Amino acid sequence: MPLPQNDFGLIGLAVMGQNLVLNVESRGFGVSVYNRTPEVTREFVAAHPGKRLHGALTLPEFVASLARPRKVMIMVKAGAPVDAVIEQLLPLLGAGDIVIDGGNSLYADTERRDAWLTPLGLRFIGAGVSGGEEGARKGPAIMPGGPASTWEVMKPIFEAIAAKVDGQPCVIHIGPGGAGHYVKMVHNGIEYGDMQLIAEAYALLRAAGMSTDEMAEVFARWNEGELHSYLIQITAEALRQRDPETGQPVVDLILDKAGQKGTGQWTLINAAENAVVVSTINAAVEARVMSSMKDARVAASSVLQGPAGTLAAVDRTQLVAQVHDALYAAKIVSYAQGLDLMRTVGAKKGWGLDLGSIAAIWRGGCIIRARFLNRITEAYRADPALANLMLAPFFRDVLNRSQQAWREVVALAVRQGIPVPAMSASLAYYDSMRTARLPANLLQAQRDFFGAHTYERVDKPAGQMFHTQWPEVIG
Repeated sequence: MPLPQNDFGLIGLAVMGQNLVLNVESRGFGVSVYNRTPEVTREFVAAHPGKRLHGALTLPEFVASLARPRKVMIMVKAGAPVDAVIEQLLPLLGAGDIVIDGGNSLYADTERRDAWLTPLGLRFIGAGVSGGEEGARKGPAIMPGGPASTWEVMKPIFEAIAAKVDGQPCVIHIGPGGAGHYVKMVHNGIEYGDMQLIAEAYALLRAAGMSTDEMAEVFARWNEGELHSYLIQITAEALRQRDPETGQPVVDLILDKAGQKGTGQWTLINAAENAVVVSTINAAVEARVMSSMKDARVAASSVLQGPAGTLAAVDRTQLVAQVHDALYAAKIVSYAQGLDLMRTVGAKKGWGLDLGSIAAIWRGGCIIRARFLNRITEAYRADPALANLMLAPFFRDVLNRSQQAWREVVALAVRQGIPVPAMSASLAYYDSMRTARLPANLLQAQRDFFGAHTYERVDKPAGQMFHTQWPEVIG
């Protein structure tokens, strides 16, 4: 019996891989699947009778079942497992075949793999896929990088399976090389910031004595306005959820130790390497690290003094309004930092990143999908050279009108001993950006004092360097 000539193949049948396969098949494409454990392949295909699926039990069978140019998507754990799968595929593929890494790979690994496969006549795509299990099944946001000619081959499938907003698929060709995985990495960094800011808003409302049901109503109401987003929506739902065993709110039963898979840290490292400030994302990553230090925090809580961390005496209605404004303003800063990083690195790499179009594809499918992404797209359409999102008229006006409430929330939290690292980092970034003269003049004086690093002067042309003969200090 001859093998089918399917349009698409996928390796790696974990939850994301399975849901992507079902998505692709539902759009009218025949799909071949392979998993290193044959039983997983058998069970998956058997669980979906009547679908255009071919479960291959060996890689040669898998490759032989695909129409040329073969389109093979790898959905395995990032790092060495991706390289191992590629090594196994190489003897089986031919010139012009396309290999797609759809996992959360580091963009530098994607560039290395592109340089490895291109001389062999193969085409490589590093595609960031966002949306979790539901997005994979119903339509994710997809961020593919690689040659433009390869994008044209993959475009019909990618556009068919991507989420749609206003009839437009949430996928574009991001750029060459590792551009797709790079944008996905920064997307994840922004996601870290977004989630931490929401957690801090929750902490403030909880400190005011609000029940989980009351907080759920607040977040649900916020989701009807400017803060409308997937993360706000699921926050409201999470706060409503009750444990069937105890009847208590599930969030109250969850241990306060947050996990992470590393993409946020990658964003921090890359920002430091390129001298871009991502302080909100940094605070969010560090907050997860701090949360993991549960035993140390419990021990310190009995010996380190401070306020009780309650807001029992505040006007709740006023607090809810102020926290709303603080959350919205800080969220804008988180996005501004991530977009600034993409703008900076995209220019250095010559990727030609279209930040407005990237924001547009984030409107659907992905975890950070939000109403205000439309405003980001509009901002970059109006000014493609926009230096910082905060300077766009719409966002400038939001920040100007929100900044006082933002300050009051952060000040209140500090006075009462409630940690809000991301909100306060965002505010410090905002204030630093609007300060024409920072105290870095003293830093530069210190550097010249101990290391003769020189400095520029305010009363001399830019670029001229000076050095002072400082007095000798003994001691």
